[in-house]
Amino acid sequence: MTRPRCRIPFVALIATLSLLLTAGLLPGGNVPPAPTGTPIALVAAAPGGEWWNADLTIVDRDDVNVRRTAAGLRLRESRIPGRGARSPHSAVAEGMLLTAPRTLARPATRVRAEINAAVPTGATAEAQVRGWRSAGWTEWRAATPGAVFDQPVTQVQTRVVLTAPEGGATATVRGVQLTADANAAVSAATPGRTYRVYATRIGLVGELTANGRTVQPRDHFAALPSRRGLSPLNTGDYTVRVCTTSGSRCEYAPVWDVGPWNTRDDYWNPSSVRENWKNLPQGRPEAQAAYQSGYNGGRDQFGRTVLNPAGIDLADGTFWDGLRLTTNAWVDVAYLWTGGGPRGVVGDGPLNIRAGASTSYASRGLAARLAHVPIQCYVTGQRVAGPYRTTTRWNRLASGQYVSHAYISGVYGGSVPVC
Repeated sequence: MTRPRCRIPFVALIATLSLLLTAGLLPGGNVPPAPTGTPIALVAAAPGGEWWNADLTIVDRDDVNVRRTAAGLRLRESRIPGRGARSPHSAVAEGMLLTAPRTLARPATRVRAEINAAVPTGATAEAQVRGWRSAGWTEWRAATPGAVFDQPVTQVQTRVVLTAPEGGATATVRGVQLTADANAAVSAATPGRTYRVYATRIGLVGELTANGRTVQPRDHFAALPSRRGLSPLNTGDYTVRVCTTSGSRCEYAPVWDVGPWNTRDDYWNPSSVRENWKNLPQGRPEAQAAYQSGYNGGRDQFGRTVLNPAGIDLADGTFWDGLRLTTNAWVDVAYLWTGGGPRGVVGDGPLNIRAGASTSYASRGLAARLAHVPIQCYVTGQRVAGPYRTTTRWNRLASGQYVSHAYISGVYGGSVPVC
């Protein structure tokens, strides 16, 4: 929900644009868009890869603040209600359209997008993609000029992100064409990463998150300052494990919002991948560097004075009930999609994570509903009747704690061995 407050004079770019990045315009191809209002059919593979057009005609409840017009896809509203100019949750108005995943004819390691759009000054339009591999979804990547995956992916999902200054004119996206191929080199998968960062409480009950969720009282989710780790609505595709520095309490929480302060600071990634602030150490949020050492003049990407070193925001339930925090604090965060191995999906929650395989063991925290938890192995313990099964199986998580399998809706990323 981080959106910069800025007012820039409107100057419409009438010409068709290809390959727009937020920082500027890149040269694009000359593929015409599909006819407006016509469902876009999948097309045959092109030489060197397969290509298709993103379907921009369907706007549903999984999409956020966008509408389909005769001219193309636009922001529904460029107003930012109820936010102050100094708030880390105040920035540009934004909207996102999420397309259905496409199964590829053959695995690919690179996806490129060409955007046909009219973009006023101050507005942006960007195509982002993610890919499905055995361990789950990759992070979202800008598909212009090309998103490269560290492992071959078998499915690709696309989202179109629009931003505009508050009250300003919005871009109009006429079409997005994507190409998938296997020409990029594949490197080894990276292990899961964990960093100590400063956590603040989100609050904002009743407001919309960046993925379209209405924030509930004592809600359970997290926000990171990059859309690369933003889960689509009602999923936990990108989940963090947040623990107190003592390790006494942890919560597994899906990432459902963008912030604090920045929107393009994937600080958990190495500089070769990190979108901005590449000269900062891996694991150091830009807001922390700005607040502690005056980096970037002590300001965030939108020019606002950074008032705290936050690298993660926690919804009230995660903050109060999961970690039992009473004030903003340093926490240890694991960015679980950067790891590998089997993952279990918490179908009903928040679910207690326990010190052993029984409800008689102490609770060591919570796993939020829809969170994806890394499962090391399983043991036999107390029989539990849950929403998905009655079972004596308890899953030992990578942190050494346990959850009952009765509350796990599914497991992906490999088979789970006996402990």
